[in-house]
Amino acid sequence: MAEITLAGLGHAYRLDPRQPSDFALQPMDFAFADGGAYALLGPSGCGKTTLLNIMSGLLRPSHGRVRFDEHDVTAKSPGERNIAQVFQFPVVYDTMSVFDNLAFPLRNRGVAEPEVRQKVEEVAAMLELGPDLRRPARRLGADAKQKISLGRGLVRADVAAILFDEPLTVIDPHLKWLLRRKLKQVHERYRRTLVYVTHDQNEALTFAEKIVVMHAGRVMQVGTPQELFERPEHRFVGWFIGSPGMNFVPLERDGHGLRIPGTDHVLPDGLVGPGAGRIELGIRPEHLRITAGPSADGVPVAVERVEDLGNYALVTAKLGSATVMAKLSEDAPVMPGQAFLRLPPAWTRLYLDDRLIH
Repeated sequence: MAEITLAGLGHAYRLDPRQPSDFALQPMDFAFADGGAYALLGPSGCGKTTLLNIMSGLLRPSHGRVRFDEHDVTAKSPGERNIAQVFQFPVVYDTMSVFDNLAFPLRNRGVAEPEVRQKVEEVAAMLELGPDLRRPARRLGADAKQKISLGRGLVRADVAAILFDEPLTVIDPHLKWLLRRKLKQVHERYRRTLVYVTHDQNEALTFAEKIVVMHAGRVMQVGTPQELFERPEHRFVGWFIGSPGMNFVPLERDGHGLRIPGTDHVLPDGLVGPGAGRIELGIRPEHLRITAGPSADGVPVAVERVEDLGNYALVTAKLGSATVMAKLSEDAPVMPGQAFLRLPPAWTRLYLDDRLIH
């Protein structure tokens, strides 16, 4: 296992990058702790796979260094870095049995056969592949083949890290849930350094201890699932995390404070310095409260749509000139028409030019 340190790491595919838009991966400094479980999360094209391929040695960065513990591995090949990588589509030897697939990395390193058998049977039991050990790999489904790919990394006690590049893309939704649970169990048992690339927030939130949210080649925020949900440090993180994402309502200054346009609702102006840029209020749909009758701190809204989604109701409402969404209990007494909305101060965030300030 290893701590993976990125020092001034960036990558540009053009020879003479001069501005941020020339970089596929903006220069960054970051460390993946030894034994940690991380997810690189972001939309397609944000730089996740580029970063993973640099860490694995498939791609050499144009800027900065990669260190495994105290060793500079920037110029080393994937084999020299001693990592395992699980790709989007299962990579197995179809002509071999499941046992021989799992044993291959150990036999390739000259491990004695009794130890090979012991390690293969241990990992197969962990991944629930025991009954299939003697079957040809070609007869298995995509989920079992992906387990084999994972198992080839786990049988090696000396592996520095296991890197996953969207490994559950070809797996059906129910099996995705089972394999995510299995990955959690694997990490809790072996405490290998795991880095998992995905654009699916559910995969990231259920697998990782720390999530690295990326956008346009930049790291926008690193945090636990709770930190990303409750205090997104950037507007993009608030929008990307959650289903639906965070509501953002533009605010305007008047003589009394920060007003929601089209309403009488005012926030204290002292939260933002004079001459500041674009100011927005951010709040999660889960934290909004909508009632049919007025309340002391309620703001009038026009409810446009109420959707019953089985275990909750998704309400779309007009707040002044902005549209907001609220997630309420499915039996909430809210119907299209006039209603009143509460903005709990504990869950209300302020953003200045897309950055969290309160």
